[in-house]
Amino acid sequence: MTSAPPLPSLERRPTAGSVARSAMGEAGTGVALLALVAVFTLAAPKFATAGNLTNIATEITLNTMLAVGLTFVILVGGIDLSVGSVMALSAVVAADLLTRKDLSVTTAVALAVLVAVAVGMGCGLVNGFVSERWRVPSFIVTLGMLNVARGAALEYTNAKTRYDFPQGFSRFGTSTLLGIPSLFWIALVMVAVGHLVLTRTVFGRLVFAIGSNEEAVRLSGHRTSVVKVAVFVIAGFAVGIAAITYMARLNIASPILGGGYELSAIAAVVIGGASLSGGKGSMIGTLLGACLLGVLTNGLLLMGVSDFQRQMITGGVIMVAVVIDHYRDRLAARLG
Repeated sequence: MTSAPPLPSLERRPTAGSVARSAMGEAGTGVALLALVAVFTLAAPKFATAGNLTNIATEITLNTMLAVGLTFVILVGGIDLSVGSVMALSAVVAADLLTRKDLSVTTAVALAVLVAVAVGMGCGLVNGFVSERWRVPSFIVTLGMLNVARGAALEYTNAKTRYDFPQGFSRFGTSTLLGIPSLFWIALVMVAVGHLVLTRTVFGRLVFAIGSNEEAVRLSGHRTSVVKVAVFVIAGFAVGIAAITYMARLNIASPILGGGYELSAIAAVVIGGASLSGGKGSMIGTLLGACLLGVLTNGLLLMGVSDFQRQMITGGVIMVAVVIDHYRDRLAARLG
């Protein structure tokens, strides 16, 4: 009688193929980003100015935050289409606390942040639990949550926009630190923490392992369902922070905000080298993907390209990124 083959260990070193895929994903996005910067610097004289670079950092902040959370979800082979609507719901609920006159500014801001994060994480928990408990594809579950959260936001506010937040809160949204928008520093911290979690913790190794071979992870004694629910909760946390960031930056909370944000965030993750089938990607790649999209949008705007044309070009870039990812996988497989 032959013995069963040993189960894969989560502690083993990455294979040459996995290292190559990650390196090529980040390097490819980085080279494309530098090329875009060079092109727009030559084609649009105002592109490389300090003021415009600050604008780019501000513009990509929200997308980076949402993409950080979605990176965890995509790495396990899931998807979350509800982040834009959940961000709107988190924002309008938190806005009620920010506009209360019986609370000090510090207390109101602290409670608003906690509530926004709680709403985001709660919606993420529902997404993950329903998907795992009844084995429903996350695409379908989060599509449902997209409509539930949007409807809840409209019902909660009676379709009205909230505004008139404390001056200190709004002032922080437009402040800078070392010449960089303060809100973008928060996004960078989220990227750094996400990177450490994925590369330095057992949870991070489980996320990659589940995306690569969930059945092997389950047979080795790990509760894959817990990890898969947890990544949706993490995505919800990122959505809550993004909601507060939106409010601080624009001084409003609208029940219709966030439309299409999920597609931009998913695009940033994919352009950064992640695979929609799971098991491959990185936070550094996600950041580079968000930067590339931000630079592309800003540069095209400065060159006078219309909104419709920018959408077409951005969509084409995403399609090219997916095709490149296919051939990158084949090349990395040969190295593995």
